[in-house]
Amino acid sequence: MALRLGQAFGNGIRRVLTRSGGVLFVALLAIQFLIQATANTLVLGFLPEGAPAEATQMLGLTLPVSGTVAAVLFLLVMVLSSAYFVAMARGLARPMRELGSFPSSLYTRRVGRATLSLIGGGILVGIAVSIGLAFLILPGIYLGACFLFFAFEVSIEDERAIAAIKRSWTHSKGNRLKLAVIVLLGGVIGAVVGAVGSVIDLVGSPVASEVIVNVLSTVLFIALYGIMADAYVQVLDGDGGGLGGTGTANPVDGGVATDRP
Repeated sequence: MALRLGQAFGNGIRRVLTRSGGVLFVALLAIQFLIQATANTLVLGFLPEGAPAEATQMLGLTLPVSGTVAAVLFLLVMVLSSAYFVAMARGLARPMRELGSFPSSLYTRRVGRATLSLIGGGILVGIAVSIGLAFLILPGIYLGACFLFFAFEVSIEDERAIAAIKRSWTHSKGNRLKLAVIVLLGGVIGAVVGAVGSVIDLVGSPVASEVIVNVLSTVLFIALYGIMADAYVQVLDGDGGGLGGTGTANPVDGGVATDRP
């Protein structure tokens, strides 16, 4: 199916302005703060004794734990963030009428396997896109468009990492120019958040800066995920396979696959 980009933007915003979107927003915001606090604590814990006071004052949110504990917590939070993206893909790619609820199956059904596949495949995709960006940027944008549906394939279709990469490549065919617009939007959001953070750092406290930047980035990125989810729904419905690999035009069980062994 030819992707309707304007529809994806409009419906994507509608998807996040629901109960499911609200739950995912709060969860992502909490994860953002946990990542920030554990990273700051990790840096603080390994600063040499007698480090300049300015170095510690540049750090914002911290936790009352040692650097070693912060390192372990940081790794755990990164894994948690991958599990979050599984729930995000499942939650936002459901039919619009179902977004008023957030059932536990979104974050419990085979979440361990999906999280591991997302981490492993995400590393491969990240390397490929980074190499592409190094070659005059355009190849990286192209690869980003090709792999834009990777997380949805893992989370919704229960695909392993390599199979999900292949399916994303297949399902993006015919729509990659439009999907590249979404990839570019992600880059613009990252640049805006970075610029806002730099400006606030110059005039405000580190804690205030981190709070504002984390809230802003969460708002913008959850909207981006909604747009990606609607693009995925459009393309998959057009393939006649629906969501969840059921062979029907409409997703079942909230758009989550139920027919895999």
